Amino acid sequence: LLFVLGTVSCTLFLAVNSLYSASDDVIELTPANFNKEVIQSESLWLVEFYAPWCGHCQRLTPEWKKAATALKGVVKVGAVDADKHQSLGGQYGVRGFPTIKIFGANKNKAEDYQGGRTSDAIVDAALSALRSLVKDRLSGRSGGGYSSGKQSRESGGGDKKDVIELTDDSFDKNVINSDDVWMVEFYAPWCGHCKNLEPEWAAAATEVKEQTKGKVKLAAVDATVNQMLASRYGIRGFPTIKIFQKGEDPVDYDGGRTRSDIIARALDLFSDNAPPPELLEIISEDVLKSTCDAHQLCIISVLPHILDTGASGRNSYLDVMLKMAEKYKKKMWGWLWTEAGAQSDLESSLGIGGFGYPAMAAVNARKMKFALLKGSFSEQGINEFLRELSVGRGSTAPVGGGAFPKIHSVEPWDGKDGELPVEDDIDLSDVDLDDWDKDEL
Repeated sequence: LLFVLGTVSCTLFLAVNSLYSASDDVIELTPANFNKEVIQSESLWLVEFYAPWCGHCQRLTPEWKKAATALKGVVKVGAVDADKHQSLGGQYGVRGFPTIKIFGANKNKAEDYQGGRTSDAIVDAALSALRSLVKDRLSGRSGGGYSSGKQSRESGGGDKKDVIELTDDSFDKNVINSDDVWMVEFYAPWCGHCKNLEPEWAAAATEVKEQTKGKVKLAAVDATVNQMLASRYGIRGFPTIKIFQKGEDPVDYDGGRTRSDIIARALDLFSDNAPPPELLEIISEDVLKSTCDAHQLCIISVLPHILDTGASGRNSYLDVMLKMAEKYKKKMWGWLWTEAGAQSDLESSLGIGGFGYPAMAAVNARKMKFALLKGSFSEQGINEFLRELSVGRGSTAPVGGGAFPKIHSVEPWDGKDGELPVEDDIDLSDVDLDDWDKDEL
């Protein structure tokens, strides 16, 4: 009996020390084979860092094995006993168990897996990461971020070009005296959360640069090297993100850490500081096309003829449009106007067609579709119209003819009241009206 119990105890002891075996589709990784198997591999890897005594790891094991079998030949699934190989776990900032990392295109920059612990969730995340990797290859990107790590900086790899690296020496002249808005990440190279943020920050930097024309900048400071800055701004943990605007004290960014969260906040900062878009009169084809092609929507108003409203009446309509342009400037739409009859072909193509002035249409030039203002041409009426559009509601119709019609070049409004055309004086002294009347009769 003692012999049997001893055998059972020994078996249990061995099992606890190895959650995976050679018969599994999970590849056991160690410091001896990790570099060759994972880092030098072209494959996408999901790697679990575990401890044999960890209850969560033990519960994950059957799901991890099931995912590995399902992904066999598609995505590599590995496991590291980080209790036994603490140096390997430490290298990737493993602080708790299980920790799952995704090694994609840039193997020096693993991403943390934050999904569910079921085989379905793991497989879904693997396929999503695989899709991103393939699409990056297709577009010529190699993946990665702005990493200040020596290897990454020397190799020039990754999409780090739009994140501005700042130092104790360069910070003030770049940030403090700038008219632009700066979002600055203070990081430490060894920080796991910083590494996780890195590709999101880099991707957001590129998008923000394009969408704000460089008016909002994303930057990074290695706080372990630039300790004067870290001390000045009281940096206690990593990553810490601060927002700097001219003439204001820096504020902490406490939003989400995904690229979409970062981009959304950057665009809010941009629109809060940006002037409203220009309101342009359609005096040529170039004005219409350049505005509508450059914006998701262009808002076109057709105002009554100057003889019907005078300068004061027209300016009141333009003021309403300017207020709406300010209110919706975060949308970065284009704003245009024309006088009734000046662009009759355009009116017809937008279903305005010679009546009901003032009128307004919102045009999507990429889809060649438009929506018409049905309510009043007032702040309230236009606000309701644009609010519906901004959430994807409202009925649309195709632009007549499927393209913008010919636009006539006209003289811009001079800001004055209109004048009736001067009639030519006709000399009637030689006309015998009596004879003319007789002939008519």
